[in-house]
Amino acid sequence: MAAMTDTAPLPGTVVPLAPGIRRILAPNPSPMTFWGTNTFVIGEGEVTLLDPGPALPVHFNAILAGLAPGERVARILVSHAHLDHSPLAQPLAEATGARVLAFGGATAGRSEVMADLAARGLTGGGEGVDTTFAPDEPLEDGETIDIGGGLTLEAIWTPGHMSNHLSFALGDTVFTGDHVMGWASTLISPPDGDLTAFLASCARLRTRTDRIFHPAHGAAVTDPADRLDWLVAHRKARESAILDALAPRPSDIPTLTARIYTDTPATLLPAAERNVFAHLIDLTTRGLVRPGPALAPNALFERI
Repeated sequence: MAAMTDTAPLPGTVVPLAPGIRRILAPNPSPMTFWGTNTFVIGEGEVTLLDPGPALPVHFNAILAGLAPGERVARILVSHAHLDHSPLAQPLAEATGARVLAFGGATAGRSEVMADLAARGLTGGGEGVDTTFAPDEPLEDGETIDIGGGLTLEAIWTPGHMSNHLSFALGDTVFTGDHVMGWASTLISPPDGDLTAFLASCARLRTRTDRIFHPAHGAAVTDPADRLDWLVAHRKARESAILDALAPRPSDIPTLTARIYTDTPATLLPAAERNVFAHLIDLTTRGLVRPGPALAPNALFERI
């Protein structure tokens, strides 16, 4: 994992990453976003914008100013509806005439378990949900988009960090949004985040033979298979720690979190509790733990 002190690219500057791929960094650094949100400009001439970013006028202006003379935005893709990814989609669409494409709104693709938790009042956390986001055109898993110049983008539904999360493949390059990042593991905060779905999405990407991942935060991941293996192993290690902590006696989430996250600053414990709950939901659906009286953040969990 990289540190926040690592040298960040200059926000607002167009950085060529490969032929037909440019990056413009948004000026929204934080512990959740690292250097900020990477907005990608894909193709040439009639370009595709991926992850337009947060509602910052300076980033809006940097995107439009970063286009080459004569270029126009043909379409805008959004990986998922978090506030650091999707809010500029509509203003840019209005400014350019481009249409916005994504899997769906903020709750699209939710599992029955997460929908039930949301219906009973569980709200998300972390980066903040763009509840008003709605694409002009929904994209289906596996749908391809002809972006000109002989290039095609494939939409890959990768729920986990969020239920409407899409990655996009351009040949052996995948834009992984917040699903796979090199500087940190992925935040999974129910009901928007779903660990069961996250692990399935990792397994799906692992069957591919991609050369490079471009995440929405941080630098490129040049060893995709190794990074996916690390992410899964990290989650399995956390799962084992939770099961071990439950072995002596049933426990609630705050107690489990304090036992497991012994070196975590107090200010980060609420996020750690969210992570523990994500694991407990997964373990419950797999029949390895039992919540009482019902699956909820305040339940008492026992190992079966």
